[in-house]
Amino acid sequence: MFPENLKYNNDYSWIKIENNIATIGVIEKSAKKVEEFVFAMLPSVGDELKIGDTYITLEAVKWSGHLKSPVSGKVIEVNDAIFENPSLINSDPYGSWIVKVEIDEIDELINCNEAIEYYNK
Repeated sequence: MFPENLKYNNDYSWIKIENNIATIGVIEKSAKKVEEFVFAMLPSVGDELKIGDTYITLEAVKWSGHLKSPVSGKVIEVNDAIFENPSLINSDPYGSWIVKVEIDEIDELINCNEAIEYYNK
């Protein structure tokens, strides 16, 4: 449920860090809580995110929410397929990244074992 090659925050996000780029997505546990995401509002390429800023707003039939960025930096790429088909997050949460951010600062992250403990409280 929590791939070992990723890091996690306490706001239902996974983070893959390569060089100075953070690829960010939604953890499986969150994606499976709702039947199907039907709407996603994403940032734009060039936007500046700060730790704690909303990086995605998601809506399902009976749920909506905002996820907070685990990094500060400039958005360099957005997964437009998520905008067109937000349910991709439900069917493949770890293959359906949301944004890529050039990192200025990283919030405190947890590893897969810590994520298992945190999210299974």
